[in-house]
Amino acid sequence: MPTEPLVRAGARPVDPDFLALPLRAIADAALQVARDGGAEHADVRVHRLRSRAVELRDARVVSSSDSDRVGLAVRVLRRGVWGFAAHVDVTASTAAATARRALEVATTLATVARESVELAPEPVYPDVTWVSEYELDPFDVPEGDRIGLLAQRSGTLLAAPGVDHVEASCLEVKEQTFYADLAGTVTTQQRVRIDPGVSVTAVDRDAGAFESLRTVAPPVGRGWEYLTGTGWDWDAELAELPGLLAEKLRAPSVQAGATDLVIDPTNLWLVVHESIGHATEYDRAIGYEANYAGTSFATPDLLGTLRYGSEVLQVTGDRTVPHGLASVGWDDDGVATGEFDLVRDGVLVGYQVDRSFAPRLGLDRSNGCAYADSAEHVPLQRMANVSIAPAASDVTTADLIAGVDDGIYVVGDRSWSIDMQRYNFQFTGQRFYRIRDGALAGQVRDVAYQATTTDFWGALEAVGGPSTWRLGGAFTCGKAQPGQVAPVSHGCPSALFRGVNVLNTSSEGAR
Repeated sequence: MPTEPLVRAGARPVDPDFLALPLRAIADAALQVARDGGAEHADVRVHRLRSRAVELRDARVVSSSDSDRVGLAVRVLRRGVWGFAAHVDVTASTAAATARRALEVATTLATVARESVELAPEPVYPDVTWVSEYELDPFDVPEGDRIGLLAQRSGTLLAAPGVDHVEASCLEVKEQTFYADLAGTVTTQQRVRIDPGVSVTAVDRDAGAFESLRTVAPPVGRGWEYLTGTGWDWDAELAELPGLLAEKLRAPSVQAGATDLVIDPTNLWLVVHESIGHATEYDRAIGYEANYAGTSFATPDLLGTLRYGSEVLQVTGDRTVPHGLASVGWDDDGVATGEFDLVRDGVLVGYQVDRSFAPRLGLDRSNGCAYADSAEHVPLQRMANVSIAPAASDVTTADLIAGVDDGIYVVGDRSWSIDMQRYNFQFTGQRFYRIRDGALAGQVRDVAYQATTTDFWGALEAVGGPSTWRLGGAFTCGKAQPGQVAPVSHGCPSALFRGVNVLNTSSEGAR
């Protein structure tokens, strides 16, 4: 964890229209009210979230939206009890009134509070700025150009033999946050993220069957340049889709049973998210949080002893990885972000925490995992970019496949299911290839793999090297009530697992 503010040389400036808001006046007004009201901690956030989405079906626009939400939030800690209030009017007078309401909430809740909140200490960062790494702001791209690119790619795919339908979409988000607290920390941040995707469908009318494939390009913390080739070779992937789809449509059904798997990072990231990312959220592990994703089997009494997986498994949380969806300079507790261990040599060694949960775990400092998705919501402990480390040597995916006599290579994420303890699960994928004698031998279909979390990661025999490591991720990971969403990335290499239970998902295979 860094003890000094994270500085990124050459960062783009924060948009002038956000900086033109009376940010300092809002902070001064709210914090003065909180100070006068006896708060031992108070923070003010001005949060702006702009999002645009467009969806095309068969090269025609079916939906297009553009939203811009801004507001302010005041959180106070008075006599160990939180109070929170928010408003859409971003003025100093409203900020002062909102702070008074937050104090009233804390006073009211003090009569029923069952615990006293303690915040882990954090250095003061008096005036710092962080902007994510991107080249072209997607909100500077005219709507006609955005739609035109998706329509052109859709038209090319529709003209390919065997493609009956094409869906294309793109969601773009710009998030800006100003934070100030009583200790003197003042942060201003701006990050951009983008989530494009294209899917193709083939219909076999004679057989009464259909099949589809989606691009495996992940959502990332980049700008519009991502759509034109920076960070992903779209031309190559789109050119392959029709042929891959045709092969999938005529592929044989898989034979169920214990099977060696080589899993591509485009699929494995989702298993990391569900079985490690959620399971190592400390609030879930102690039963404090259960909405959306349940609690966790990885309880604190097992910290330092739970064999999460084989010794090959090394997992970190990181809120600074370039282009990560959860990457920021400071979290919504004013904590400077960094990297921390969750699983080391296959053993559970850490959790994701915010400033209020760190002392419960006996930590001197938070690891920077507080986030609120809007001004109207209170910050929660949210997921960092949870990732698996690659091998030290550059083992390739082909090397891993070469070590399998009879198995399956899994590419791309699709449907999944996991229990409320993050323990029993089942995952499918976009494409599956039979491995015979260390080489790929064509696609198979109707594949799902099933395991418990510890059995699955215990079956991990080897991981690929740095050249196989990729960031996957989700734009809208859900949590809490009222519900909030958060973007998060997961990096992982290709990986080899031995003897995983494979299911046949077809109606015939299920009999």
